[in-house]
Amino acid sequence: MVLALAQLVIALDYNIVYVALPEIGTGLGFSAHDLQWVVSAYVVTTGGFLLLGGRAADLLGRRRTFVAAALVYAGSSLVGGLSGTAWLLVAMRAVQGIGGSLLFPATLALINTIYEEGPDRNRALAVWGAAGAGGLCFGSLLGGVLVEAFGWPSVFFVNVPVAAGLAWAGLRLFPEDGPRAGSRQFDLVGALAATGGITLLVVLLVHAPEAGWTSPVTLLCAALSVTLLGTFALVETRSRDPLVPARLFAHRGLTTAMGVTALYSATFSSLPYFMTLYFQNVRGYGAFATGLAFLVPAVVTALGTQAGERAVAKVGVRRMLVGGLALGATGAAALGLALTGDGSYALLLPGIVLLGLGQGAAWTGMWIMAASGIAARDQGVASGMASTTLQVGGAVGLALLVALSSGAGQGPAGEDLLTGIRGAVFAVAAVLCCGVPLVLALRRTTTAA
Repeated sequence: MVLALAQLVIALDYNIVYVALPEIGTGLGFSAHDLQWVVSAYVVTTGGFLLLGGRAADLLGRRRTFVAAALVYAGSSLVGGLSGTAWLLVAMRAVQGIGGSLLFPATLALINTIYEEGPDRNRALAVWGAAGAGGLCFGSLLGGVLVEAFGWPSVFFVNVPVAAGLAWAGLRLFPEDGPRAGSRQFDLVGALAATGGITLLVVLLVHAPEAGWTSPVTLLCAALSVTLLGTFALVETRSRDPLVPARLFAHRGLTTAMGVTALYSATFSSLPYFMTLYFQNVRGYGAFATGLAFLVPAVVTALGTQAGERAVAKVGVRRMLVGGLALGATGAAALGLALTGDGSYALLLPGIVLLGLGQGAAWTGMWIMAASGIAARDQGVASGMASTTLQVGGAVGLALLVALSSGAGQGPAGEDLLTGIRGAVFAVAAVLCCGVPLVLALRRTTTAA
C-alpha cells in the first residue's frame, strides 16, 4: 500500500495542477507564455534526473532514497503552496520534479527486490500500476474539487501530509539498506553529463513548439544536449563502474520495454491533454465537471492493470502487451469517431472503456518486462532507464501531437479546434498500432517471464 500510494502521489501531481493553472496565473501574475512552466518545470526535472535517481537507489540504498525523496516532495509542496511569486512556484515545481525522479525508480526497485520475480511481483506491479493509472485521471477531479473549495494553493498543500506519511512509513516498513559495497563507485561525471543532456533534451521538446525550432534558445539547447549526451556515451565506455552498465543494453526485455514506455507515454499519456481541451473548450465543462468526466477512464484503467496481471499468467507478457496496445488503438479510433461538438458523454464511453483497458494492461505489462531477468543490484538503474524513456517519449509525443493538431487549444473553441483534437486522437490510434510489431520483435525466450 505504501509503494502504491507513492505512485499515486507522483501521478496525481502530474495532472492536479492543470485545472488550477488559470487561478495560478491570475494570483501570481504569470504571463500567458510563462504559465506553461508550472507544468514544464516538473516534467523537465523529472525526466532529466531519473537515471541519476535510479542509480542512487542502487548505490545509496532503496529505502534511504525513498525516504529522502518523499521528504523532498513534502518540503517543496509546502513552499510551493506558500509561494507569493511566480519564480518561486516554478522553482518549487522543479524541486518536486527532482523528488519524483528519485521516488519513482526507488519505488520500482523496492517492488522488484522485495517481491520475487513471477506471480508475486506481477501482482504487486498490478496494484502499483492501478494506483498510478488512477492517479493520472483522478488528479483532474481532485484538482477541480480543491481549487473550487480552497483555491490554487490547496493542490500543493494536499501533498504535504501524504508525502511526510510516506517517509515515516518507509522507515518503519521497508527492509533496512545494507552497507554500501566498497567496490561500487558513483560515476559522478557520467551522472552530471546524462542529467544535463536529458534535461536539456526535455527542455528542447517542451520549449521548441512555441518558441520555434530554429530559435536561438532551441538551437542552443539542441547543441548542448548533443554535446553532453555524447560526453556521457564516451565517459560510460571508459568508466570502471558506469552509471548505466553496458550489459543492460544487451537485455532484450529491458530495451524492448524502454521502447514500449516511450510509445506508451507519447500516446496514452498525451490523451488527457486533448480530452481536457475537448471537455472545457469545446463542450464548455467547468473544472469540476471535467474532473468527473475523467472518473470513468480512471476506474477502467485501474481495472485494466488487474486484467493485465491475470493475462500475463495465462498468455505471457508479449501477447498481453500486444493485446493491450491493439485494444488501445481500437479504443482511440472509436473515441475519435465519437468526438462531436454536441454529442452526449455516453457516445464516448465505448472508446473510453477500450482505451482504459488497453492502457491499464499495457502499463502493467511493460514494467513486468522491464524488471524480468534484471539482477537485484541493477533494478534501480533499470527502472531509471525505462522511466527516462517514458518521460522523453511523453515530451516528444505531446509536442508532435500538438503540432499535428495545428495548435489545438491556442485558438477559439469551434470546429477547427474539434478537428485538431480528433486528428490527434486518430494519430494516437495509428502510433499504438505501430507498437505491435515492436513487441512482436521480442524473442519468445526473452519474454517467458
